[in-house]
Amino acid sequence: MMNQTEQFIRQTIEDSINTKTALLQKCVHEIHEAGLELGRAIRAGGKILFCGNGGSAADAQHLAAELVGHLRRDRRALAAIALTTDTSVLTAVGNDYAFKEIFARQVQALGLPGDVFIGISTSGNSENVLAAAQTAQKQGMITIGLLGNNGGKIAPAVDHKVIVPSKDTQRIQECHILVGHIWMEMVEQELFGH
Repeated sequence: MMNQTEQFIRQTIEDSINTKTALLQKCVHEIHEAGLELGRAIRAGGKILFCGNGGSAADAQHLAAELVGHLRRDRRALAAIALTTDTSVLTAVGNDYAFKEIFARQVQALGLPGDVFIGISTSGNSENVLAAAQTAQKQGMITIGLLGNNGGKIAPAVDHKVIVPSKDTQRIQECHILVGHIWMEMVEQELFGH
């Protein structure tokens, strides 16, 4: 007989499995299309800019590290930047302009046509991620939203979107890192083979 804590653990794992099953059923095409864009951009000499808030900021840093470092194989470093890491820029822009602009100003400074912007937001409504996506489009970048819920305000503002079919922040974040790992592996396969 399971105690209450064991039942909670079991239910949480089942919820995670169910969310990933829904992702599998609804988002494979979108994941594939966005992943192809990443491989094309890196092959053409472009870079990938990531951003998000809180846990999504951690995901942005994690995924940028997978490209600059490596995922499955020892290979050359690939161009990726997490816009969440420069505390001097973040605090200067947040203080002098607005928190909404902390990523957009960096995109304006660093983004070039053909680069890819990936905005990560579990709600799909993060104002600073939305502003960065809009700036990225003005810069001629390819824009991708890694989102949750119904995609929020960011979904219509990006070229490609993967919307995790859940309202539970933790389950969405678990799927976001799964999708991110799929994309990073797709990039390695595109550039360096299987």
